[in-house]
Amino acid sequence: ITTNLFFLSSKMFSAVEISTPSEVVAVNGTDVKLSCTFKSTHPVSDQSLIVKWNYRPPNSQSETSVLYFQESSHPPNEGLFKNRVAWSGSAAKRDASITLLHVSPTFNGTYTCQVTNRPDFQGRGGEIVLKVVQKAIVSEIGMLAAAVGGSCAVILVILGIIMGVKFYKKRQEDMDIEEHSMGKTDLY
Repeated sequence: ITTNLFFLSSKMFSAVEISTPSEVVAVNGTDVKLSCTFKSTHPVSDQSLIVKWNYRPPNSQSETSVLYFQESSHPPNEGLFKNRVAWSGSAAKRDASITLLHVSPTFNGTYTCQVTNRPDFQGRGGEIVLKVVQKAIVSEIGMLAAAVGGSCAVILVILGIIMGVKFYKKRQEDMDIEEHSMGKTDLY
């Protein structure tokens, strides 16, 4: 009887399956969506869904709450993520994503998405490593392009001059031979 009861209860409740990318790269100062989708064996609604997003800085074990969702979005009232996180998910679409606003290098770290859909229980959380990079400065790219382009142009000009001089010399030799040949025919 115990085995049958366990079998029945395991059919009634199961773990939520969570899918996230393993890494996201964002440019400093932009908004970035951290995608988290899930599968549940039970119908999903705003009332049955609970989502927790946590943040762990690089080389640290301490976690900070980023956002909590239960019937509505509950962002933090203080700390790093105050006014810097928005709910982007949809219970109907089985989406528990968030958007981080105006990210900076202080946002680098690991983000964990945890989802519970009652009566299913929380499965293994999805982890995303966020890397915030600086914008490439246009002047640096421009300087590099100008250096490479300028070098190529100089090489082409030098090759053009060398080819032009060789062509001119060859033509002069041909004209000298022609004049010399014509000069011999005039002597006879």
